[in-house]
Amino acid sequence: MNDDDQVSGVAESRVPDPLNMLLVEDDDAIRRSVQLALERYGYRVTVAADGLGGLEAFRDGGHDLLILDVMLPELDGIGLCCRIREQSQVPVLMMSARGDALDVVAGLEAGADDYVVKPVDTAVMVARIRALLRRATFQPPATTAPARSAAPGDGPLVFGDLSVDTRGMEVRRAGELIPMTPTELRLLLEFAASPGVVLDRRKLLRDVWDYGWEGDTRVVDLCVLRLRKKVGSGRIETVRGFGYKLVRG
Repeated sequence: MNDDDQVSGVAESRVPDPLNMLLVEDDDAIRRSVQLALERYGYRVTVAADGLGGLEAFRDGGHDLLILDVMLPELDGIGLCCRIREQSQVPVLMMSARGDALDVVAGLEAGADDYVVKPVDTAVMVARIRALLRRATFQPPATTAPARSAAPGDGPLVFGDLSVDTRGMEVRRAGELIPMTPTELRLLLEFAASPGVVLDRRKLLRDVWDYGWEGDTRVVDLCVLRLRKKVGSGRIETVRGFGYKLVRG
């Protein structure tokens, strides 16, 4: 990792209130390099060298974001992400040594929000981290999408058995609360703001993931897949060659 040429002007870009990262990486050199780079940007970094150590550190609590390598001893990054998602919706960034499609798909299906490829570019990683943290604290503007149960802005948006409360940031299906990661929630809010309108992948990358041309559209596809499992397979429709849309009825 080229840290020295990435941290010019770091004083101006340091986070005002240090946030806590958990980095789980078994390679000593990479772990130390990533830790030092993130600390230069003002983050507090807890480290673990294997999956079970990472799980123990996660259970100690207090982390704002997790960075997990895919290939880990004891418990791999995919399994670790699955275990974490059973308990928490904390933002998760995966690291893949190859950027291999199977690694990416498996990580995103396990509940990761985004990924970076090793060798890690510090500036790219920090940009992705900041985007994840923005999504985690996202507050949507007042929406004008039609709500069937109330006048616009007065209550949850209702689409069939799906209810989206943009004020309380809660989603219910048939009255049951659905746990969602910040990325899944923000993606659903994009669809709910424009029901029946086809949203292409690049627009979703820009508006939900906070990056455009350099983003991998597989991130969108896998997050939509996860979202469908939660809100109903027929609620978000694929329009081949164009993108996705939220079904109104």
